Amino acid sequence: MKNLKALAYKLREDVIDMIVEGKAGHIGGDMSVMEILTELYFDQMNIGPDNMEAPDRDRFILSKGHSVEAYYAVLAEKGFLDIKDVIARFSRFGSRYIGHPNNKLPGIEMNSGSLGHGLPVCVGMALAARTDGRNYRVYTVMGDGELAEGSVWEGAMAAGHYGLDNLCAVVDRNRLQISGNTEDVMGQEDLRERFRSFRWHVIDVADGNDIDQLKAAFEEAKRIKGRPTVLIANTVKGKGSPVMENKADWHHRVPSHEELKQIRKDLEERKEEALRD
Repeated sequence: MKNLKALAYKLREDVIDMIVEGKAGHIGGDMSVMEILTELYFDQMNIGPDNMEAPDRDRFILSKGHSVEAYYAVLAEKGFLDIKDVIARFSRFGSRYIGHPNNKLPGIEMNSGSLGHGLPVCVGMALAARTDGRNYRVYTVMGDGELAEGSVWEGAMAAGHYGLDNLCAVVDRNRLQISGNTEDVMGQEDLRERFRSFRWHVIDVADGNDIDQLKAAFEEAKRIKGRPTVLIANTVKGKGSPVMENKADWHHRVPSHEELKQIRKDLEERKEEALRD
């Protein structure tokens, strides 16, 4: 689909199929991060099956690797994976399609999901680009609950110190994690000032599930020189159906039969609405 807003809902339907067949999955975060991944892979990054080994390809790491179902759906739509195979084999014994990114699969740069590692590794990738005289960009997506990990801030400090303007991080700011509201578990405000104190350019994306706002933010990031950029994308956990939206207990869950019927109906309606826009 050329309409990325509609595509994001089509990919959510693929995620639902994956989770129902595999009987497991981090559904809430899959739904909140979908527009971010869609905009990156279909509008921003220089990466595809035809250049996945090219030295100048852009790099991406899903630091919040538990949202792998969304990642698999995007990679399949991009042509790296076969979506029918992913759905049939996801989370099965012996399958390559495990519950966190697996770099034995095409298109995945790094095994991730041990929270707090994505940004520090991306700092190394961005430094390597500078050292090698390459012009590729490096992207990572982190969860807001993940920011309680100290290694995130070590990476942020290094990125700011070295002025890595080829590095762009995204915080999936849905304000919910497995144990509840992020501000109750480990407060994250004010993220803007925290990143600025480490010499980052900060872009606040008011609606992180809006493709147009994300596009404008990523384009702005490309124009910034002398410092890394972070997008604080204010998203909705479980985005796509009121059954799931803004509910912490949908962090990891398989819908019941009745929930599934309603979720599918809601996703189809939102996809059709996006196609009409």
